[in-house]
This record gives sequence, C-alpha cells and structure tokens, in this order.
Amino acid sequence: MWGEGMPSGADQSDENTSRDALIGILTVSDRAFAGTYEDQGGPGIIAALSDYLTTPWRPVAGIVGDERPAIEDALIDLSDRKGCCLILTTGGTGPALRDVTPEATAAVCERIMPGFGELMRTASLRDVPTAILSRQIAGLRGKSLIVNLPGKPAAIRTCLDAVLPAIPYCLDLIGGYWLDTNPERCRAFRPVKSA
Repeated sequence: MWGEGMPSGADQSDENTSRDALIGILTVSDRAFAGTYEDQGGPGIIAALSDYLTTPWRPVAGIVGDERPAIEDALIDLSDRKGCCLILTTGGTGPALRDVTPEATAAVCERIMPGFGELMRTASLRDVPTAILSRQIAGLRGKSLIVNLPGKPAAIRTCLDAVLPAIPYCLDLIGGYWLDTNPERCRAFRPVKSA
C-alpha cells in the first residue's frame, strides 16, 4: 500500500504521548509509486506547512498508486490508526480515467465539506483556466479533516493559501488537534468568543 521509503510515522499511542500534531500527507501517483517520477507534491505540502504552521507537527507521509482501494486504505490508516488530525492528498484529482482520489476520499468520509473544493478551484482559476478540470474535494472522517490538493507545488500553495485560514477552526469544531498559524504567512480565522 505504501511506497518505498515511507516513514513509519506514528501509531495512535505515539500521538497520545507526543505534543506534535500528526498531519498525513498522501501522494497519489502511479509514476511516483513505481519510482519512475520524483514526488514533488508531498515535499511541496511539507514545505508549505513548515511556512504556515507554528504548532509543533510531524508529517506522516506515504505514496500510493492511482488505485481506489489503495487510496481508501491509506486514508483510513492515516485517520483511524495513525491519528492524523489533518490529511492532505496530492494528485489524482483531474478528469483522467485513473484520477480517482476524490472518489476514494468521498468513500471514506462521513461528511463532505464542499466549500473547500469550491474555494480551491476559484483561487486556482486566477492562475490557469484549466482549474475547472479539478475535482478535488474535502471531507470529515472522525476527528480528521481530509483535503485533496493538486499535484504541483505552485498549485498546492495557491490552494493552501485559500483554505488554510479555515482549517484550524474546522479542526476545533470536530474535536481535532489545535493548530496555530504564523499570521505573517497565513492568518487562521477563529470567531471571537462573546463575553
């Protein structure tokens, strides 16, 4: 299921004894999984989150091919067994026949959060007209938020710039890990509590 070089990550017991948030990063790519293409999406997500987050966090990264059962198994593992509060996928969101990341995501989520996909496509349309071909979605599984991102690092940044301000509060609402952001890079929005 996981690509070669996959860090073992942390199991649920590690999360309970660690102060670091665990963030799942799943690259979906036949070529990267086969080792014929260097994964740029996963490292792109890690680089972006390193700029945005001030909360201590650790990536739990993996690579799978464009096979729906493998994607579903990996997402369930990252959520249920690894205890990741946030899971970001990269790749497999276009209209090609083997692009099945949104279908796999929808299959494992209990609730879909359509605003994420809508906003990411809107933000991406400012850069490229082909953003309308993206089918990325987001959804909730237990205390995990799963968000599909594009495969290219520049597009990943565009999409994270758009949706990351809402992610910490979403995690608050589902009882997930508390994430703080660097306000100079990305200001997380949380409603002001009334007295």
